[in-house]
This record gives sequence, C-alpha cells and structure tokens, in this order.
Amino acid sequence: MNIDLKKAVSAALNGDWTAAHEIAQESDEQIACWIHAVLHKIEGDESNSRYWYSRARKRYEDFADSSSELKAIAKFLEKKSLENQ
Repeated sequence: MNIDLKKAVSAALNGDWTAAHEIAQESDEQIACWIHAVLHKIEGDESNSRYWYSRARKRYEDFADSSSELKAIAKFLEKKSLENQ
C-alpha cells in the first residue's frame, strides 16, 4: 500500500486532487487518513479535514502550507519504505 500512498501524495503535489483522493480513501491506514485530511484541507472543507486529522492522530494546525505537509508525508513514506527493506 505504501507505493499507492506515494502515488497519492505525488498526484496531490501535481494538482490531481481527484486521483489522490481516490487512492487515499481506499485505505484505513493512519498515513492514508493523514493524506485524506490534507486533501480536504486543500479543498477547503475544514470540518471534513479535521475529521480525517483526528483519525490520523494529527492536528489540523500543524502545517499552514499543504504543499509542505504533503512533502513531509512523502518523507515519512520514504523513511517507512526504507525501514521495511
């Protein structure tokens, strides 16, 4: 699933919200919930975003910039991927 979540982050960073959302909503992993939260933040749906942040055990306020947050998620996924090798 890690590869798919990397694709979701890449799609989001490239402006393809729909593709990113489709991938993120297929998983109930905590990291997928975080991606899902950021996508709804980008969309401007604060209440839905906050719901997904709570599922991800993250805070809505931790990142002011969605691009920086997505890059942080990408780094987290890369680290997780390296640990699993």
